[in-house]
Amino acid sequence: MKRILFFLVFCFIVAGSANGQFRKRTNTQDDESGLNYSNPQEYVIAGIEVTGLKVLDKNALISLSGLKVGDEVSVPGDEISGAIRKLWKHGLVGDVSIAIDKIEGDQIYLNIILSERPRLTGFTFEGVKKSRETEIREDLNLIRGRILSDAIIRNTEITVKNSYVKKGYLNAEVNVIQQQDSLNSDGVKLKIVVNPRSKVKVNKIRIEGNEEFADNRIKKKMKSTNEHVRFSLFKRAAELVMGINPSNVVSFVDSSYEMSGSELKEFVTDNIKLNFFKSSKFIKSDYEDDKIKIIEFYNSKGYRDAEIISDTIYAYSDNSVNIDIKVDEGKKYYFRNIIWTGNFVHTAATLDKILGIEKGDVYNKELIDQKLTFNPKGPDISGLYMDDGYLFFRVNPVEVAVEGDSIDVEMRIYEGDQATIKNVIIAGNERTRDHVIRRELRTIPGQKFSRTDIIRTQQQLSQLGYFDPQQISPTPLPNPADGTVDIEWKVVERSSDQIELSGGWGGQFGFVGTLGLVLNNFSLRNMIKGKFTPIPVGDGQRLSIRAQANGRQFQSYSFSFTEPWLGGKKPNSLSVSLNYSVQRARVANSDGTFPRFGDYNASLRLKGITVGLGRRLEWPDNYFTLTNSLSYLVYELDNYGTRGLGFSDGNANSITFNTTLARNSIDNPMYPTAGSSISLNVSLTPPYSLWRGLDYDNISNAERYKWIEYHKWMFDASYYINLVGKLVLETRGHFGFIGSYSKEAGIGPFERFYLGGDGLAGQNFLLGTEIIGLRGYENNSITPPYDALGASDIRGGIAYNKFVMELRYPVTTGQAATIYGFVFAEAGNNFHTFEDFNPFENYRSAGFGARIFMPAFGLIGVNWGYGFDTLPGRSERSGAQFHFTIGQQIR
Repeated sequence: MKRILFFLVFCFIVAGSANGQFRKRTNTQDDESGLNYSNPQEYVIAGIEVTGLKVLDKNALISLSGLKVGDEVSVPGDEISGAIRKLWKHGLVGDVSIAIDKIEGDQIYLNIILSERPRLTGFTFEGVKKSRETEIREDLNLIRGRILSDAIIRNTEITVKNSYVKKGYLNAEVNVIQQQDSLNSDGVKLKIVVNPRSKVKVNKIRIEGNEEFADNRIKKKMKSTNEHVRFSLFKRAAELVMGINPSNVVSFVDSSYEMSGSELKEFVTDNIKLNFFKSSKFIKSDYEDDKIKIIEFYNSKGYRDAEIISDTIYAYSDNSVNIDIKVDEGKKYYFRNIIWTGNFVHTAATLDKILGIEKGDVYNKELIDQKLTFNPKGPDISGLYMDDGYLFFRVNPVEVAVEGDSIDVEMRIYEGDQATIKNVIIAGNERTRDHVIRRELRTIPGQKFSRTDIIRTQQQLSQLGYFDPQQISPTPLPNPADGTVDIEWKVVERSSDQIELSGGWGGQFGFVGTLGLVLNNFSLRNMIKGKFTPIPVGDGQRLSIRAQANGRQFQSYSFSFTEPWLGGKKPNSLSVSLNYSVQRARVANSDGTFPRFGDYNASLRLKGITVGLGRRLEWPDNYFTLTNSLSYLVYELDNYGTRGLGFSDGNANSITFNTTLARNSIDNPMYPTAGSSISLNVSLTPPYSLWRGLDYDNISNAERYKWIEYHKWMFDASYYINLVGKLVLETRGHFGFIGSYSKEAGIGPFERFYLGGDGLAGQNFLLGTEIIGLRGYENNSITPPYDALGASDIRGGIAYNKFVMELRYPVTTGQAATIYGFVFAEAGNNFHTFEDFNPFENYRSAGFGARIFMPAFGLIGVNWGYGFDTLPGRSERSGAQFHFTIGQQIR
């Protein structure tokens, strides 16, 4: 009869089995097979079988056990227990044992009896939001068909929990449940159940050991770890500052905050500013970074030996923690002597001037690093050398003496040789031709390497709009052997073409809609050659075609083409545009009747052509551009009636020379975070009144305005400041003035200012006017005169001003779309005469909104504004207004 004896696994809790041998029998030393447990015997393995296999390979399992036919083993002995441990170690099996099938003399036949672990057939989530689920799936290493081990289940729990901990859910609970797969008996599904619980916030941060700096000063340096401030505390502190209800302090203040009135006032001025735009959730990794920032702050104030002695994080409640930080400030140090060594190109005096550190200044290691490597607010030592080709330049500041509170620093310089640009490599452009990119480069083969040229080139490429500004990557590839450097420019293209398509049926007006196509990377050459993929692109030209209609009442057609590099050698642009617009109206007939709906007996047509030339300037700096254009416009009035132009029949001709001087240094055209944009635009017509010899007191308006004359001045300025994180403040100012060459001729009706609303030229606006938005007010509502117009009256302002502040925060700035929300405050006014002009007398508004830029559709904006002031002739303030905008609003 076959005797089966199971070998027990070596483990620490079984007495007498430390060497992995069989357990002794209690009643006899010999079993029926002849084995003596107290006297191990040597056998030769004659055969090995494996029982319980379903998927795994028999020979692979035997190999993993370390046993093989022909081996000599001791029974009982370490070889058998070791084989069991090896099989468990690989995590492929659950239960495993080794039995003896039979013994023949000195030969033994073994049977490995095991049960395979199940395989993963899928996994699901419970309690996880869809947006979070996608993110977690990318982090998990769960592969269908993989053997499911305890380690995999444990790692799954840890990975899911960590993903929540990173978001501030420190108390998140994760439970991985194994479920038998009903369709696969050998498979198991995992159900990952998550209970995120509440985010853990920071209740209180206590700083100890700080004698030189107040608690709030240090807390401000902790950018991501901030105290959770209760609304009641804000309210009570605000009341104290404003002098409201000074008694009963305790009822407003949480018991964990014991503050006097003066402390609460300080809380308003410091802590509200500290926490208003910051989260109070606790994230361990951010907290570790913030501790480094505290030390960096101390170092920047001269405390080079400052350190955090201890910090303790402990629970305050179920969803909040307290943090205690103890610092040792150490001694405050000062600069004494700064010594330059290894400098041959520039003198120590020149380097000292750029470094800007004097003997006796507070020691600041961060300032040294900034002035040596990269100073965003001014010149630095590395820039001085690298802009002159010294790519291999290095400087190493070394503290050579510390005496008392004074430190001597030696600046050890290695200048190296000047590097010349050898090759410029462009990668990532599939639609845009190389020459379009190369003509924008300031890193040209044969020239000396310059860090400033690389930064400036990066800005110019981002301004093109063909590439993702955040993924324009310049990489210098030095060749020390020959003193040259290759520059590789990697770009990621994004579509910059736009399609505008909207339509509908406007009842009595008929078809209402807009069809527009803007190709910002157009190629006329490819179009002529018939290369369409699906449109001819790649040469950086701009083609715009647009048609807008409101039935027969209003129609507008425009075409423009721009070649930014005329001749291909210099950045001299050529632009040509054609436009035709018509406005029709229904006016009373001589008998007082009106035409039926759909019929019009009055019209205003505008036909025009404009040719422009522009070029980039290198002075005062290379951010300037100068553009000149000449345009000819014809206004044709037919029975137009009282429409604010002062006459109803006749033609008005306008020949205008326009010049624009602009400077643009913004870092990203879609979502600027730094830089400015300033432009001065002047439009001039010939001074016809100086030679026409007309008696302006005794001529009709049709004759007076046959040849339009004016001079028009427009000034626009925008400035962007990155406040904190991604929060950006935009400030803007706009001014416009129209004047005449002679007092007798006066200022005509054309090109005047219409102010208010969304800034879009709707169907009810007057052709030949300047439309300017002011959110919070109805369209064109701030346009003098405000009383009823007579037959010869002219409508529109001749001077306006507008001021805007906008606080922006991005939702996304990816390739597919740029989306940001904002709050704004703005004010402006429109004046009928120069005597009325007062830049401090404005109509004010505030509100919020969002902007969405999608390359295919352009910029779309939604605004809610509240007008605080009452317009002339009205009894109530403007109040709430909703605005929807399409396209870039300049003013």
